[in-house]
Amino acid sequence: MPPVADTHEVTNQSPPFAGVNLFTSDPSLGALVEGVPQGIVDQLTAHGQAWGSPETFELGRIANQSPPVLKTHDPIGNRVDLVEFHPAYHALMRRSVAAGLHSSTWDAEGEGGSRTVARAARMFMTAQVEAGHICPMTMTNASVAALAHAPELADRWLPLIRSRQYDSSARAAAEKSGVTLGMGMTEKQGGSDVASNTTEAEDSRDGMWRLTGHKWFLSAPMSDAFLVLAQAREGLSCFLMPRFLPDGTKNATRLIRLKDKLGNRSNASAEIELEGAGAWLVGEAGRGVQTIIDMVTLTRLDCAVASAGLMRIAVAEAVHHTRYRRAFGAALIDQPLMTRVLADIALDQVAAAALTFRLAESYDRAGSSPAEAAFARLMTPAVKYWVTKIAPPLIGEAMECIGGNAYVEESKLPRLYREAPVNAIWEGAGNMMALDVMRVLRKSSEPLESVLANVEDALGGTAKSTLNVLRAATAVALADEGSARILTEQLAMTVAAAALRRRFPSVIADAFLETRLGKPWRTTYGMLDSRFDAKAFLNYAYPAG
Repeated sequence: MPPVADTHEVTNQSPPFAGVNLFTSDPSLGALVEGVPQGIVDQLTAHGQAWGSPETFELGRIANQSPPVLKTHDPIGNRVDLVEFHPAYHALMRRSVAAGLHSSTWDAEGEGGSRTVARAARMFMTAQVEAGHICPMTMTNASVAALAHAPELADRWLPLIRSRQYDSSARAAAEKSGVTLGMGMTEKQGGSDVASNTTEAEDSRDGMWRLTGHKWFLSAPMSDAFLVLAQAREGLSCFLMPRFLPDGTKNATRLIRLKDKLGNRSNASAEIELEGAGAWLVGEAGRGVQTIIDMVTLTRLDCAVASAGLMRIAVAEAVHHTRYRRAFGAALIDQPLMTRVLADIALDQVAAAALTFRLAESYDRAGSSPAEAAFARLMTPAVKYWVTKIAPPLIGEAMECIGGNAYVEESKLPRLYREAPVNAIWEGAGNMMALDVMRVLRKSSEPLESVLANVEDALGGTAKSTLNVLRAATAVALADEGSARILTEQLAMTVAAAALRRRFPSVIADAFLETRLGKPWRTTYGMLDSRFDAKAFLNYAYPAG
């Protein structure tokens, strides 16, 4: 009997959200890069078109549906320690390397004084499509800050890092057309407390050191080299450990297993044993933390950028769906409760993006402005704290706006939701960020004064009470470390409001100020009242295609 043809017409469903230029369809992103040279705008437009294509979204889906597999031995029993990825993952890596996500911050020429902002814009769009492969992009870019402490190493590795060619072959770095770098900092017994690391480093007196121990999380284990921390006689030190030694032989490492992670599934994270692995000292022996601190700072910025991108695509999907879906006689987006929920989550999404790009601006200006450098020191942990923490509940609310379709794996939303928590955990969870805020404040009053001046300049006459609140919260936190999260969140949201005032219509900043900073604690979205034109805000931030 022949199969029965499916003649049922499907109605009242939204079309797929793909085939959209992720730059030109996002007025808020355009506002956040306003003032960059036209050449960068043209490049961002092209990036948004390529990454918003149905093909690229499909690559992201497949790369996560087919996670990497550890292959410890070859067919005849040789130890190879390879991680096999689906071709979709390699395709995404090629595109991101070609776009310079792994190195454009360090290009000798190109984007000039806007290089951090320009790269952040590319990463913001890329994260909307697939965030797992961003991990090696982030670590490679950030590692250059650590390599600056070892000029001879930097001279050998920087040309390969700056290459825009993705080379996934398993061989010595010198034989490749381009490289990526990973990192291995944490150990089983220590986690964020890297001073408790037990991996030992012994100077072999031949230009390399030998590392013996383990790493509990080795990010992107198919990278060509890894920045690792180990205990030398002088104390905790930083090393660059290649996957293959210069003579082409495999380094003395063993991959034990890949982590079975909640999200970030396209990317591999491994446990590794070091059995006298060769490595080069980076910086001075005994000063490992000081060597990696600038690298850690850059990875924290990327955590915020990626989280802001995840939130953008989640809200865009929700707005898109509710424009097409009808219930109870009207489009969902036109129904008051839905309109206000969407506008409320959109307000946080745009604020998170504005705050993150304001931080990126400070990185571009830090070299010529001590005030901007001080701003970056204090706000990096505060921005990372707030932006990454609001992502999971915001994406969950976006799922709820769409309904059951967003809860099945054919939708993008489950992957976004699983991905969101990693950025709050990686490179220091919330308590570590709050403690870092306190460390900066204890060292000097300059960073706080730089932040307060920025807020006052943006908010004008309305800033006085806000500044008083921040000063009072700082005094309390300095006396009571347990209240540091209150100050950290207050700093982030206040600077977010200032960033909104600088870049967007004042009504948006006013709505954020009143509902986030001028009201008691809120635990759910949808609390905007009728004085704010929620529909107008949605149409501004998410224009209909």
